[in-house]
Amino acid sequence: MKTYIGFALAAALMLPVAASAQNPASTSPGAGKPFVEARGSVKPVPLPPGGPTPRMADGKPDFSGVWFPGPTGKANAWSTEREAPEKQDPIPFQPWAEAKYKALTRVDLELSSPNVNCTPVGTPGMFTDNAYVHQISTKPGQLIHLIENNNRYRVIHTDRRPHKPADEQEPLFYGDQTAKWEGDTLVIDSISIDERAHIQDGWFHSDQLHVIERLRRPSMNYLEYQYTIEDPKVLTKPWTSTWERLSLSVNNEDLTENFCTNNENVEQLRKLNEIEKSKK
Repeated sequence: MKTYIGFALAAALMLPVAASAQNPASTSPGAGKPFVEARGSVKPVPLPPGGPTPRMADGKPDFSGVWFPGPTGKANAWSTEREAPEKQDPIPFQPWAEAKYKALTRVDLELSSPNVNCTPVGTPGMFTDNAYVHQISTKPGQLIHLIENNNRYRVIHTDRRPHKPADEQEPLFYGDQTAKWEGDTLVIDSISIDERAHIQDGWFHSDQLHVIERLRRPSMNYLEYQYTIEDPKVLTKPWTSTWERLSLSVNNEDLTENFCTNNENVEQLRKLNEIEKSKK
């Protein structure tokens, strides 16, 4: 079994780095604390489109397959280069929320991570808080989504059924989910999401969070993902991400057993956080 460790982030707070290795996102939490990101030795080679989009018996796109983040059909952690990040609109936080978000240190982020605390990644965390491989299976009326990260999964009805009545809803990490097709794009609608599930990188939310995810498969070898966040208690307006690209595994590999167990580094990170904050 694998235990998620916070070594990279802890080391980041202690090691000087060259400007070329610094985090360029100056508005991100803990900005001004450059960190080192290890890279591999393999030159990334993007996959070709691979042919037309596969389709299910009902004519809708079939998203079934094993998918890696990025364009290579492999684990991009071994690449010498990282894809240039797409430009995103700034998160439209309300003033109090922006102040809280910007005050987070990198250790705060690590301590809030489900991969450190062994808690579910939630919605939209299955995509936004997962660097591991995905496995998706679709059939008319249903999508099954598994990720190697802690063997997490969700099952979503895609037949336009409504959400549960308000008096039957309860806060869930993945929320009350339903989905429908808009042309060749699957639109997943989630409400009633547990507030312990962060959106990504420490982005917290209220009990009014509404997540709209979109999936499309423009060709055989590629899957694309986008999400919209609506949260009137935290944001001034809805926010929509750019489209993220995932690629079909070239080896059609199986997901491996990967469980989050007791993380012995949590207390060390808490102590490190106290030290960092005492210096301010």
